[in-house]
Amino acid sequence: MNERPQSNHGAIVRHEAEAIAVSFPPLLVEAERIAHTVAAGMHGRRRAGPGESFWQHRPYAFGDPVSAIDWRQSARIADRLYIRQNEWDAAAAVWIWRDKSRSLDYASLKDQPTKRRRADIIAVALATLLAEGGERIGLAGPERRIFHGRNAAARFYEEFEIDAFDDLASLPVYAHVGAHARIVMISDFFADPEKIADVVAQYASQGIKGVMLQIIDPAEETFPFKGRTEFSDFESRDRLTFGDARSLGEAYRREFAAHREALRNLAGRVQWNFLPHRTDAPASSALMALYIALADQRGRR
Repeated sequence: MNERPQSNHGAIVRHEAEAIAVSFPPLLVEAERIAHTVAAGMHGRRRAGPGESFWQHRPYAFGDPVSAIDWRQSARIADRLYIRQNEWDAAAAVWIWRDKSRSLDYASLKDQPTKRRRADIIAVALATLLAEGGERIGLAGPERRIFHGRNAAARFYEEFEIDAFDDLASLPVYAHVGAHARIVMISDFFADPEKIADVVAQYASQGIKGVMLQIIDPAEETFPFKGRTEFSDFESRDRLTFGDARSLGEAYRREFAAHREALRNLAGRVQWNFLPHRTDAPASSALMALYIALADQRGRR
């Protein structure tokens, strides 16, 4: 259970993420976006009101459509171009948070990806898929960043900090993302469920829908260890050695199941989705589950 070097990690993550995202039919993504746009219009969202009457401006970014430039506002400030967007556009984004702690830097077998690599691939692939469907993508963290336009996925990737670790960032963070947003949290969620619930409750109280994607290594669920085994904590560096690891198996699996059920229940209480994913399953299966969950949440607004 030792750390493995992450050689050329960023390039590999980006290549695999793009390969997975390409496998999804663009027509399906576009059809979902158009269907919900039409449905929103039929339900009267075109009337002036909260989210429609309030406008704000942000600097023009490479990849933004020229048609979105507010030339009048831009003329007031000679050195910049500005995009005009309403409150709904700013808020109705999909925000992505990924656990940056070293807890994810683990793989029980050499031919399997680490949890961190799988988390990175899914996050970048999701950003790619959503960008192709015209969605706004937010990177949730201490500094919020939002991307849209044809280069949204590339800009998301550049800001994603592929190789960065932060052992103080194992808990999801609360960021002011807007009442109409959706958020995807990607982690092994081995932190205290009550602390996770506090963050989830903050989002839910703002009417924000979310998906919790739990990424685990198969060994963390099945506990196949036997004989004398040393376990190390990647975050604290603590080590424990057991003479017969097999004797711990039943109790461990019971605690693991209880922890997962607690996570599932806290998500259910606020009508969020909880999706478990093992690294021995295809990354595309998790991406599809995420996409379906996000589409369902958008349809339930």
